[in-house]
Amino acid sequence: MALSNSQYDAIMREYGRRQIENQHALEARKAEVYQRLPQVRRLEAEMAERSVACARRLLDGDAQALDRLRRDLSELKEQKACLIRQAGYPDDYLELHYRCPDCRDTGLVDGRKCHCFLQAQMKLLYAQSNLEDVLDKESFAAFSFDCYDDEELLPQLGITNRAYMRRVAASCRRFAEEFGTAGENLLLTGSTGVGKTFLSRCIAGEVMKRGHSVIYLSAGDLFEVFSKNKFSNEDEDGMQEMYRFVLECELLIIDDLGTELNNSFTSSQLFYCINERMSRKRSTIISTNLSLAGLRDSYTDRVASRIMSGYTIIPLYGRDLRLRAV
Repeated sequence: MALSNSQYDAIMREYGRRQIENQHALEARKAEVYQRLPQVRRLEAEMAERSVACARRLLDGDAQALDRLRRDLSELKEQKACLIRQAGYPDDYLELHYRCPDCRDTGLVDGRKCHCFLQAQMKLLYAQSNLEDVLDKESFAAFSFDCYDDEELLPQLGITNRAYMRRVAASCRRFAEEFGTAGENLLLTGSTGVGKTFLSRCIAGEVMKRGHSVIYLSAGDLFEVFSKNKFSNEDEDGMQEMYRFVLECELLIIDDLGTELNNSFTSSQLFYCINERMSRKRSTIISTNLSLAGLRDSYTDRVASRIMSGYTIIPLYGRDLRLRAV
């Protein structure tokens, strides 16, 4: 589930390619401006000459040379900016442009992987698990309400299941569209086959399109990451790195909670994950067949209490849609 060395190298090569492209694009913009505005090139040459002359004067003991250079360069830069602006170019036209201004297309910020690196990593992990292909098919655009009953009223709500699912889908779409501003968490509950996984994948796809880092794991895979991080002495699979991503990614989706082998370890790790992500203001979506009472019985009161206090709970109703289609 974590990056291999070759995958890491592939991402870093992409950053190297971006840096070369950025430099080539800058050189092309400079050539365009120099041809149209030769005064700009002359101003840049003059700035370079004055900088060299200043260095010589400093070596000769002229302590005021640096202050004069700063004033001169400020005036020359303003002249250059005015020429560029008057010609209709943006102020940063002769500066390097980055796809990610935060890391300047290096992939690192203060020695740690940038959010754009994490996103590239998640895309590789999706490709590795074939989830990207799933997300292409399972999207809000592909969501069909025809398979939901539109005749019998849900006794809990007084509307049909189809009408209710339209509301649910709208809420999930709004969650995706507003992601990163509200810091919400969702709990999707309901029996098997009512659409929990489909909706969570719809959200995952939309959030990823907006440039946010997403990790989508089954409950079994999630607890495997926890287990290997805690008990394995080797890090060949990069589980420690994956464990950090689970806690730090912008959106974590835990699918089918309750289907894994449950014990005191999974309960304690689930509470830590939920609590830690809430303290970091990171969003989490959990889908489960368990009711709130079932969550309490399976994962202790404090897990259920944390979810009830920090998650928007969306129950889904109806029969298994896969059986209805048969």
